[in-house]
Amino acid sequence: MEKDENQMKIEIPPEVAGGSYSNLAVISHSPSEFVLDFAIMLPGVPSAQVSNRIIMTPEHVKRLLAALSDNVSKYEAQFGPIRGDQPKATFNLADFAPAKGGAKN
Repeated sequence: MEKDENQMKIEIPPEVAGGSYSNLAVISHSPSEFVLDFAIMLPGVPSAQVSNRIIMTPEHVKRLLAALSDNVSKYEAQFGPIRGDQPKATFNLADFAPAKGGAKN
């Protein structure tokens, strides 16, 4: 059997293997990096708890976007369309105006 030269070995430590749930992603960026905060928003709770923060270069985010698009297409080909009527699942902090009156100490 011929070994694929492009194969990568990925190890997942036991404490990471279980994964974590997220139903909210907060995305912000600067000229040099993207910050992806994955959080859990529970009904009746006024704030979301961030469970993971991933910091990536713009180039890696673009590769992630392409990989997600490819995988969503494959998923929909196998299981059917994903409903498109969900509320906006991500937002950029820059989309929101600063609080009036500035920060209070």
